[in-house]
Amino acid sequence: MTAYHDTEWGRPNHDDRYLFELLLLEGAQAGLSWSTVLNKRENYRRALDGFDFHRIAGYGQAKLDELRADPGIVRNRLKIESTVKNARAFLAVREEFGTFDAYLWQWVDGTPVVTHRPPAEPLPPSTELSDRVSKDLKRRGFTFVGTTIVYSYLQATGVVDDHVKGCPAIA
Repeated sequence: MTAYHDTEWGRPNHDDRYLFELLLLEGAQAGLSWSTVLNKRENYRRALDGFDFHRIAGYGQAKLDELRADPGIVRNRLKIESTVKNARAFLAVREEFGTFDAYLWQWVDGTPVVTHRPPAEPLPPSTELSDRVSKDLKRRGFTFVGTTIVYSYLQATGVVDDHVKGCPAIA
């Protein structure tokens, strides 16, 4: 968790493959701890062809059955089916915007929202921004993108920088 926090979380990222990876992992986390999903990350990379959204969009029932039998990932049927739905929706967004990165970062005019709250101040479970992005993603066919998941996603991808004041990762 420390390495993830110190090297990835809250750092602006513009790589579509990575943005897709985090979108799927955040969705897989629903109802679970982030450490559970993060510990399965390499298994997900293996099982999902390196998070290749083109390949995932073409998965059929045989591949979904294979994923449901894979003990290295979260084997929830709805979460597994959402990988294909989200890959297809991801490709549609790329078709419209050129990249998913362009779509995602247009919500903040290309500039991260920086809060840097005091360490004792709790983070909200969602924000007005995550509400809007969540609603739009759902409209576009994405699943497992509720406002709390989207807020975590915005934090993870650096669209929102919620590192606390004094955090060594931002020093």
